[in-house]
Amino acid sequence: MSNFLDIIKNRRSIYSLGRNTSLSESEITELIKEAVKQSPSAFNAQEPRVITLFGESHEKLWDITEQLLEPLTPAEAFENTKQKLAGFKAGLGTAMFFNDVDTTKQLQEQFTLYADNFPTWAEQANGIATANVWTTLSEAGIGANLQHYNPVIDEAVAAEWDVPKNWHLRAQLVFGSPEEQAGTKDFLADDERFLVFK
Repeated sequence: MSNFLDIIKNRRSIYSLGRNTSLSESEITELIKEAVKQSPSAFNAQEPRVITLFGESHEKLWDITEQLLEPLTPAEAFENTKQKLAGFKAGLGTAMFFNDVDTTKQLQEQFTLYADNFPTWAEQANGIATANVWTTLSEAGIGANLQHYNPVIDEAVAAEWDVPKNWHLRAQLVFGSPEEQAGTKDFLADDERFLVFK
């Protein structure tokens, strides 16, 4: 059995993605669902929501993103943006992560002492769920990278996939077969990030 630290070390940003995986779309969907369900959240609120896109829907997301970014991007920089988006489109699918803001509001009303903290805790829960899905896919041999094109794409995504109004888009996890390995990763010095007291 793999050591958990080894598993999370292997979870890296893979940008060269393909569609050469032995797992079916339904198997991948079940991995995503289970990873989200097993992720913790404050007060067991379970705010994270996920829409998983395959095939034409996956490609449509990145076409929409390109159309919306073009008028917002300097002309001389857009070709690089276009190539980057084409790389996402070449992958097998995208898991879009949302927070259910109604759940957060209900908790704020129910537990007024902690009201200011619930939006932060919802973001933490979403981050944990996202990282758990990413790590689960990595362990299954699927590469991924995390993108944040919200809020630019929020309205178009909501219209295209009939997203409930109380779902707030937080991130897009693009996944597929890893066609190249991740590059080296640099780390800050430990004394810049960690303190220990006894």
